[in-house]
Amino acid sequence: MKGHTWARTATLIALAAVSSSAWAEGLLTLKSENDIFAHGDDGHYTNGIELDWSFEPSRDHWTRSLADALPGWSAAALDGASYRFGQQIYTPNDINERNLIADDRPYAGVLYAGLSLFDDEQLSGWRRTTGLYFDVGLVGPGAGGRTVQKNFHHLIDSDDPKGWHNQLNNEPFVNVAYETAWWKQGRFGSLETEYGPSVGFALGNLYTYAASGLGLRLGQGLDKSFGIPAVSPSQGSQVFFRENSGFNWYVFANLEGRLMAYNMLLDGNTFEDSHSVDRKPWVGDAQLGLALSWDRWLLTYSAVWRTHEFESQDESDQFGSITLSTWL
Repeated sequence: MKGHTWARTATLIALAAVSSSAWAEGLLTLKSENDIFAHGDDGHYTNGIELDWSFEPSRDHWTRSLADALPGWSAAALDGASYRFGQQIYTPNDINERNLIADDRPYAGVLYAGLSLFDDEQLSGWRRTTGLYFDVGLVGPGAGGRTVQKNFHHLIDSDDPKGWHNQLNNEPFVNVAYETAWWKQGRFGSLETEYGPSVGFALGNLYTYAASGLGLRLGQGLDKSFGIPAVSPSQGSQVFFRENSGFNWYVFANLEGRLMAYNMLLDGNTFEDSHSVDRKPWVGDAQLGLALSWDRWLLTYSAVWRTHEFESQDESDQFGSITLSTWL
């Protein structure tokens, strides 16, 4: 009887959420990150998938009350929010080796859900975008990384990953992250430009780091969109555009450096022994990509080059990120 009551209550809560004003109109984004999009080899950050629902909160939406309760935020200044759910898979380079590869990164699956809050402020000749990100999730066998990779490799007749019994242990995590970017608006001939710096940080038992970067967007219709697509370890898709605004495009580039104080996926489990490697404190990313939007649709592609994340790493990593967004 208790099981039926719980199921009935969960169903009512889900129906209430779906029927709420937050779901009346929004931007649905599917993001896929994979090393095969860049160079075709399995290893390290090998796959990530995320579903993101972005919307402008109604006047009485609960995220506005949350914004009022947070330092530096207010209900009136909240321009957007998003819910997200995703999974990531990390492996050593040699997935054919069954024994523990002590000098390569651990096997790890990550399953998470998150909430983002956004503030987009227009200043004199500048634009400032601010994001606050909350994530909860699980690292370990319960995240399903082994199942997803083994089944997908079987489906495409690829190598069977043999070392998943060496993966990190189950550990829940909570993470908070913040980022502010300043965009100088201008023109380059007939094209619009936006460029400027960003700063941010993350705090939690999955990642703890400080970051700074420099971004550039160049194209048409920049006033109808914002953001450069985020890639792990950053949270969310971080792209937004106005619906029914015709055809627009832009190319983008971003450089980011991070001072990593903690990374569970390299440092190993927090509260028990597990495989780990010696993390490098400084990590840098170079990102280059293209975005195309048409009325209710947006497609982006990013190529990412990442410096060494741990001491025994042989070469830097490359992976690609694709997002497809549509207004519903």
